[in-house]
Amino acid sequence: MRRGVALAPGIAGIVVALSGVSAAHATQPHPGLAACPASVADKATCYTGQDANGAYYAIAVPKQWNGSLVVHAHGGPDLGEGSDPERSIGDLDRWSVMVDEGYAWAGSSYRRGGYGTRMAAADTENLRRLFVDEFGKPKRTYVHGQSWGGNVAAKVVEVYGNKHGPYDGALLTSGVLAGGSRGYDYRVDLRVIYQYYCQNLPRPSEPQYPLWQGLRPTSTLTTAGLRARLQECTGYASTPQERTPLQQRNLDDILAVTHIPERTLESHLRFSVFTFRDIVHNRLGDRNPFNNEGVRYAGSHDDKGLNAGVERFSADPDAQRDLSYDSDLTGRVSIPVLTMHAIDDPTAFVEHEAAYRASLEDAHREKNLVQTFTRESEHSELSDSEYANSVAALAAWVRTGRKPTPHSVASSCVSFDRVYGTGCFYDSGFRPLPYASRVRPRPGGLSWPAMTASQEKSWSRIDGVGIAP
Repeated sequence: MRRGVALAPGIAGIVVALSGVSAAHATQPHPGLAACPASVADKATCYTGQDANGAYYAIAVPKQWNGSLVVHAHGGPDLGEGSDPERSIGDLDRWSVMVDEGYAWAGSSYRRGGYGTRMAAADTENLRRLFVDEFGKPKRTYVHGQSWGGNVAAKVVEVYGNKHGPYDGALLTSGVLAGGSRGYDYRVDLRVIYQYYCQNLPRPSEPQYPLWQGLRPTSTLTTAGLRARLQECTGYASTPQERTPLQQRNLDDILAVTHIPERTLESHLRFSVFTFRDIVHNRLGDRNPFNNEGVRYAGSHDDKGLNAGVERFSADPDAQRDLSYDSDLTGRVSIPVLTMHAIDDPTAFVEHEAAYRASLEDAHREKNLVQTFTRESEHSELSDSEYANSVAALAAWVRTGRKPTPHSVASSCVSFDRVYGTGCFYDSGFRPLPYASRVRPRPGGLSWPAMTASQEKSWSRIDGVGIAP
């Protein structure tokens, strides 16, 4: 079925041949007309639906469509059991700048909450195919990923984005690009360091469990309860004057050793508790993918006592391998990839970009990568002028074959800021330090990149779309 939208020149009448389309894809329900978010209500026609795998999605086709499509991979992961029908609508509102720039936009809520990078990548690709079936083949197709969605979009590039494949380029913003096998090591460190100082997660009176579980599977702890325990130990929500001396020392030690910013301490701890439980219990069958053996912690008022008393554990090699297969990046990139990252990102540290560049360099694909950095200190709220500029720079690279530079991307932002007025904050001379400069490496851990092509093929037994659905 093809929708009656005004197609860009050269698109109307194209017959699309899709190879490898699953039976589920072939029987997917059609999207229905839906109310657009106010941000694009007068600019686009919107559609929503639920695909054959259960993933809700939203699509917006601009009334003045430039003929190209941006497929969006959202961050998180959210931890609800099923697909959230409101998530993709909210993402469309957040990324309305893409529609403002004339791109059709499509975003999946994924088939369920919880971790699963390959699952999310498969749902993203499935939505692209659905769009083609409904609206015809776009002139060009780009995948955009934000935060954990950057990991998802990077996986889309490696799994589906070969040189002659359906994707022409990728935009990765604030991306978690070090992969799962080591991308969360600083949260592993936070989990054990927090417990060493606070001793309330679990309390001595509660059932005990190894900290690599994040939280015992049957626990009824809520996010509000977690915040209460963090407040009890550190006084993080209070002013310094209101904290007890012990709270202040606990807070100082935790921040100094982990290098986590105070303003995102609660969100990082929440991830190391609830998302770790999802990864370990729901996705890996209660096997441990994390390791902190041999890591020396430093920066506290008593490093000797900390290193002697902190909980230690080693990863189950099979669990680590399965998490690596699901989320680590090989660097085998065949299309242009442009990244943008705030230098002071408090959630996905900018050193993730150094890990990603290293993966492409090891695969001899660095010619396909341009990285840009901004003097901002947020994770998900960067300047709309910069987002519009980034997708335009990527599109020009794809269209002309002329690779941009960080300086040329920074220079072109001025014209977009005349429209959006949100500022251009590029630092074209910035280069991040190696990932290991920010996150303590694990002795004997997976090398980088995590696996070879033959290893990846042999480990694809996990399931068709990554760790257990």
